[in-house]
Amino acid sequence: MEQAIMSDDMHYEGTCIRPPSEAYSILLQVTVGCSHNKCAFCGTYKGKRFRIKDDRTILGDILFAATYMKRQDRVFLMDGDALIIPQKRLMWILDRIREHLPWVRRVGAYANAKSIRMKTLDELKALKENGLGILYLGVETGDEALLKKIRKGTSAQNLIDMGRKVREAGIKLSVTVLLGIAGRERSLDHARATGDLLTRMDPNYVGALTVMLIPGTPLHDDYLNGTFELLSEHELLLELREMIAHTDLSRGLFFSNHASNYLPIKARLPKGKQEALDQIDMALRGEIGLRPEWMRAL
Repeated sequence: MEQAIMSDDMHYEGTCIRPPSEAYSILLQVTVGCSHNKCAFCGTYKGKRFRIKDDRTILGDILFAATYMKRQDRVFLMDGDALIIPQKRLMWILDRIREHLPWVRRVGAYANAKSIRMKTLDELKALKENGLGILYLGVETGDEALLKKIRKGTSAQNLIDMGRKVREAGIKLSVTVLLGIAGRERSLDHARATGDLLTRMDPNYVGALTVMLIPGTPLHDDYLNGTFELLSEHELLLELREMIAHTDLSRGLFFSNHASNYLPIKARLPKGKQEALDQIDMALRGEIGLRPEWMRAL
């Protein structure tokens, strides 16, 4: 067996984030930072130079989890883009999880369009067979011009194709979209284009977050110089309504229950679409209270 770096704790470096649905998962940091790390709105990994952790450290953390985390039956691979790890090494990590954490039912990871493209369909299927059950993809918007402006490094069509590729491999797909990222002028255009992208991609889960300004990011600079305007609560609700109205999933969940949002929504589409729209309309009329500002956070 590979010699592990043994310790009395997990090896975490810097700020670590995970999706809300992975709150109770074993958090295994196999990469540090993000392989893209250029998005105009994101400051999470600005102080980290991307790298893949060495096998000894990863194995040491898996062995630590094997001793102290026997109640947690999911593993989430951090940081920003674990799927970018070369296939052989990623399969090795999944093998070690299966070997030492046999009770784990699902492994998840963040992905981006580039890392999905770098894996063949057969490689994705092999990862699925070895325990990778879900990938989280940051879409943010379906608006082509906006994707370029926020420096996503991909096109709307490429995002659609890569999302479909994940689904074809049998891996569940959870995507995030950003309310307010277009500012005021293109708010509803962004909402409609994003709804169209989601319809064509057809993910299992959609999570809508509200953009929050992070000091030191290009988007924050745009806000300070007056070229980007934050939306009001009312405008954000209108954008969310327009996005859901233009989203048709064959069978998927649409959430806006992230702490950054004013109105928590959980709708199973297509059946729950009208109920979600009605709920937003009630909020627009002031019949439903919104999350207070002090409770909102990333």
